[in-house]
Amino acid sequence: MTSIGVGDSGVLSDLEHSRQLRRAVIASTIGTTIEWYDFFIYGTVTGLVFAKLYFPQSDPLVGTLQAFAIYAVGFVARPVGAAIFGHYGDRIGRKAALIATLLLMGIATFLVAFVPGYARIGIWGAIILTILRTVQGIGVGGEWGGSVLMSMEWARTSAHRGFVASWPQFGVPSGLFLANLAVLAFSAISGPAFLSWGWRIPFILSILLVGVGLYIRLGILETPAFSRLVAENRVERVPVVAVFKRQPREILLTALVRMGEQAPFYIFTAFVFTYGTTVLHSSRTLLLTAVLAASVLSFFTIPYAGYLSDRIGRRRMYLIGAATMGVFGFVYFALLDTLIPGWIFLAIFLSLVPHDLMYGPQAALIAECFTGRLRYSGASLGYQLASVIAGGPAPLIATALFAAYKSGYVIALYILVCAVISLISAALLPDYTNRDISAEYDRA
Repeated sequence: MTSIGVGDSGVLSDLEHSRQLRRAVIASTIGTTIEWYDFFIYGTVTGLVFAKLYFPQSDPLVGTLQAFAIYAVGFVARPVGAAIFGHYGDRIGRKAALIATLLLMGIATFLVAFVPGYARIGIWGAIILTILRTVQGIGVGGEWGGSVLMSMEWARTSAHRGFVASWPQFGVPSGLFLANLAVLAFSAISGPAFLSWGWRIPFILSILLVGVGLYIRLGILETPAFSRLVAENRVERVPVVAVFKRQPREILLTALVRMGEQAPFYIFTAFVFTYGTTVLHSSRTLLLTAVLAASVLSFFTIPYAGYLSDRIGRRRMYLIGAATMGVFGFVYFALLDTLIPGWIFLAIFLSLVPHDLMYGPQAALIAECFTGRLRYSGASLGYQLASVIAGGPAPLIATALFAAYKSGYVIALYILVCAVISLISAALLPDYTNRDISAEYDRA
């Protein structure tokens, strides 16, 4: 039986290496599920509650814009988290950074449950929400890079790297499913009291999930790639500065490549609650159930897209997804605007498929672009900078476009523009599908 060295960690047998790979993938997937539950629960409740609770004196549309402005703050904070935890992830290890992000995100989410409404403390409620949303954004900003690298850097060969790296991405639909399930359940339990206390319970329950995630993450080993960097004394001193100097093109392109994936995602999973309840006059239950169903479908499409990227190439898979998204936006709003519940459900149910065709291979596509000692910083920055230009503003832009033009097709045009940007950016990115990333340390 062969064995494999892992720097300071000693030598692991093939069997033990496989066991650590499974544990790393499970820990990353469960951890990202918990952190995305925390992040999505906020987005779901924003469209249903926050405008009424924290901006009751505003016109309903203005109140929605104000609520989504706070929602967007979390996205602006995500690159800050990427820089902070990218630095420590490349300096002291992937594992330590992941534990810190989980605690930061979990505590901030738990505290949201106790923020009083406008009737009790006036504008201070919105200010406290903004602060907690900022902390959430910093936490999730550092989470993604570490989770992907914890899985990907345990993969022994490039043959399955896209599939392995797609599992932390699986945390997104899982977190979305749990967030919408929690809101749906407590919406039904609390009934008319949902606006006063029902919405707070899912935030309180998040602290239990954090405990589970912390227990799992404490039990995993550091990745062989980082252990080797430590053993060879090749850890970068200031990785965030170094990656901007050495690989600025990769940071820019990996941010832009996410436009066609991230902006539509938050239209499909956050803005849809506002559009559905105020424009389509659909029931809250129908919308929540449809998003739940869409997230279940993503359980299969995300890892399958990652698997396909190992077969046909990361970049080609991404281009297929971006082209599909550009067309789907028009189909989506055509189905919604029929006002027929069955077609509305179908539109929402299918909405994440074009997203998943990009999101499955995206983790490996982005992380492979950066050399080992700068990988946490570079991948995190590229991934999270997209939040400022894509995910964060998307519900706000969609709301403003509808307010100005009273048409969902204008929003579909916005989705098309985002998809075209992704197509161009993906075409310009190198494709390292078959490259041995463990041999890249001297490249930078």
